[in-house]
Amino acid sequence: MSLRDTFLALLVPIVLGFGFVIAKPAMESFPPLLLNGLRWSLSGLIMFYFFPFPKKFFKQMIIISFVGCTLQYGLSYSGLNIIDGTSATLFVQAEIPFGILIAFFLLGEKPPLKNIIGLIIAFIGIFILSGNPNLDGKMIGVIFILFAAFLWSFAQVLAKDVSKKIGGLALTAWLGIFAGPQAIIASFLIEGNTFEFIYNATPKAWIILIYLGIGMNVIGYSCWYSVLSRNPVNNVMSVLLLFPITGLLTSIFILNETPNTYAYIGGAIIISGVAMILINKRKIFHKNI
Repeated sequence: MSLRDTFLALLVPIVLGFGFVIAKPAMESFPPLLLNGLRWSLSGLIMFYFFPFPKKFFKQMIIISFVGCTLQYGLSYSGLNIIDGTSATLFVQAEIPFGILIAFFLLGEKPPLKNIIGLIIAFIGIFILSGNPNLDGKMIGVIFILFAAFLWSFAQVLAKDVSKKIGGLALTAWLGIFAGPQAIIASFLIEGNTFEFIYNATPKAWIILIYLGIGMNVIGYSCWYSVLSRNPVNNVMSVLLLFPITGLLTSIFILNETPNTYAYIGGAIIISGVAMILINKRKIFHKNI
């Protein structure tokens, strides 16, 4: 990756990691699907008029917005609403091994041996973390998070070609226009009382929503899709190693959570596996600069 792309890529997990965790208190006012719909609607309305309608990619945009925005974040927020932010942040790291596996099967990007070992280690850590007593009776939340991680990685592969042709900013803008109404309609049908939730939302919830729409989407995802359009999926995915660090710090200092032994051990193993994947990229990084 170029120096500029490296900086943008490193900014993404910091912005997304913080935003993912602080979404949890916002769900005291907005249920998961509605929060997701309002978030994407906000970013779409802010950005879409700067970019022409991508009519050549209409079908792809429908699929990417549904898989990577509506369904994926609907499941992520639903899972986050059930389990603690610390565990959710660590489980989300499954995006990286999932992304590498999907890139291999769909794009033919063959991972080296170290990456394969890293994938195995990461999944062992996920298995250990799943035994956390704090998650007793909450496995549906874990399943939601893991399935969402798979869908997110799958959506990034789908988005790579579109992002390359129309640009990361345009993709983020129009994903908001497509995904926002999808999620709000889903919220109305599943969660109900949509207007009541909006009317009774607290100022804190609105502030968080604004950050999710502008910080995560306008800034975070615009940077992400821009970098993704210019680099192999395997290279870009590895920077998400910073996501759990940002998420854990936010969970501890903002949500006042105290991780237990399972979280530390499982999390350390997950991060070690992902770190092995990251270390394997150094030669590629220097070569491309």
